[in-house]
Amino acid sequence: MNTTKDTALQFTPAAGFWKERTDAVIYKAIPYQWKALNNEIPGAPGSHAVQNFKIAAGEVKGERKGTIFQDSDIAKWIEAAAYSLRFKADAELEGIIDELVRLIEKSQMSDGYVNTYFIASSKTSERWSDLVMGHELYCAGHMIEAAVAYFNVTGKRTLLTVMCRYADYIGTVFGQGENQNPGFDGHPEIELALHRLAEATGNKKYAELANYFVDIRGSVPNFHIGKAAMEGMIPKTRWFGSDYYLADKPVREMTNAQGHAVRAMYLYCAMADQYMMTKDEPLLAALKKIWGNVVQKHLYITGGLGSHPYGERFSIDYDLPNDTCYTETCASIGLAMWAWRMLSIEKKGIYADIMENAVFNGILSGMSLDGTKYFYVNPLKLLPEVTKFRHDHAHVAPERVSWFDCACCPTNAARFILQFTEYLCSADTDGLWIHHFAQGRAAAVVDENTIQLEMKTNYPWDGDVDIRLVMDKSEEFSVYLRIPHWCSKYTLEVNKNPILDSAHKNNGYICIRREWHSNDIITLKLEMEVRFIQTNSNVSENAGKIALQRGPLIYCAEETDNGKGLHLYSIKTGKKACLVQDSSLPSGTIAIEAEASFEKDTADPKDLYFEYVSDREMGSKTLRFIPYYQWGNRKPGNEMSVWFNISH
Repeated sequence: MNTTKDTALQFTPAAGFWKERTDAVIYKAIPYQWKALNNEIPGAPGSHAVQNFKIAAGEVKGERKGTIFQDSDIAKWIEAAAYSLRFKADAELEGIIDELVRLIEKSQMSDGYVNTYFIASSKTSERWSDLVMGHELYCAGHMIEAAVAYFNVTGKRTLLTVMCRYADYIGTVFGQGENQNPGFDGHPEIELALHRLAEATGNKKYAELANYFVDIRGSVPNFHIGKAAMEGMIPKTRWFGSDYYLADKPVREMTNAQGHAVRAMYLYCAMADQYMMTKDEPLLAALKKIWGNVVQKHLYITGGLGSHPYGERFSIDYDLPNDTCYTETCASIGLAMWAWRMLSIEKKGIYADIMENAVFNGILSGMSLDGTKYFYVNPLKLLPEVTKFRHDHAHVAPERVSWFDCACCPTNAARFILQFTEYLCSADTDGLWIHHFAQGRAAAVVDENTIQLEMKTNYPWDGDVDIRLVMDKSEEFSVYLRIPHWCSKYTLEVNKNPILDSAHKNNGYICIRREWHSNDIITLKLEMEVRFIQTNSNVSENAGKIALQRGPLIYCAEETDNGKGLHLYSIKTGKKACLVQDSSLPSGTIAIEAEASFEKDTADPKDLYFEYVSDREMGSKTLRFIPYYQWGNRKPGNEMSVWFNISH
């Protein structure tokens, strides 16, 4: 098999789980978000994002409103809408995007600059005065990604041309030449975008500019002493030092997760992009050290990141509180993007495993099943009454909401869920790689031989996967299939003939090399047992506790099924958990029922404290668990917990 490079294959879901998720984004989330961006959702915070571009373009008068990075909501929406056009032609939607592009082009200044905060607010003299919190490069990056996506899907170049002009201008502003700014972005994103722009245009200078932003990071003194800091807008505390902005040291000296979780994930993506271009081994060595620290000491079982709400940042190793965690949806998205890049560098199953975990749990939880309500923060434990009263829980919403003042997560989730279909399968010089499982099809062109890959599965509800290869002519190549880390038993067949894996499994993948013929069928059966998962003993929050997992899904218990007082119950690990389905759950959902014990309360209800009695009477109850990503969809604002005490 000969291909020019590793290539992600566009996968089109045909039915089942991922068809439902992508349809929710295409038919519900994207139209809904467009209304939100136009302030048309009753009771929701006003976005003003579209209006801001109308003001910047000089078509209406008014005050520019919203966050300093409000433009990025428009950009991510355009990107999501562009991806949706791959699955469903929509002339009306395309017309809306074209009108937005016209506004963006009209708002562009003569030097190429695009940003409504500084243009519509008549603050153009303050451009680049606060790299740490101004988010100019962040917004530019997202708009570049939108332009590339729209160009790749439709072939339309207008927005791409606009963003090339902007990128060219940025290249004159930043650098180490005479009269250039030697700084870099407070929130990484431009780096990811410039690499994509280089791919779309074939112009290497954009990737080189991205690499400059990575390489200069941490080497410029007093980076964080920008305009906002000088005016006291950034607290001068240990939570907001240079490490918070990932600027305390050069990237090749980094060894552990630190700072703002989303900023960190985006930076690690940029470092991976740079490595794939340059093969800079010290850069890869740093990435591996950071990866190990993240997944071994900072990662929530749901794929969430960022335990500290003050600063939305990483805390110390093993500090993983369940009810006060931040675990922003965007952080899980960043983790999945980083994992994909690491998988592209090294075909190791651990990267696909972590990506799968983040997608099925930490990302999907951020959007309601119908695509119109959103979580910013994804806790692992919720007591609604406490959340509504205590200041240290103020960041945790007891239920998904219609929109946010800072609405980075909804549009980010929409674009990622549709983009995830690019990450299921890939091709390289050796063969085809099946990283994730979903019902649908993809195609690869190999030596002018078109290979259609048709996958049938009910994943993640069961682990049975059939893959049919349809091709113009027979050809020898390898097919690699990931065996997820959660699966201890599986069977594999080709055309009903068993495949023994003892000599072929490596780094989490099974390799089948043979001459393939059209209509060959690979049958993979992954055993999906209910697993009781415990935490490293250094995580004090979860000492003596377990969580339930089946396949890639983490489960939680809700008040809706079990009543209040979830903290009273201990799971009987010696009892086998049962699988259940009923009409109260979303279509296809498999819930888990597990036996739990609880101590019957015999104390005087007036007593706050009383002497412990060792032989108190025990009660028993069957608890129902649902997939974590589904919580809060049936009855918003009810009690929820992922972790439970153990009873033997």
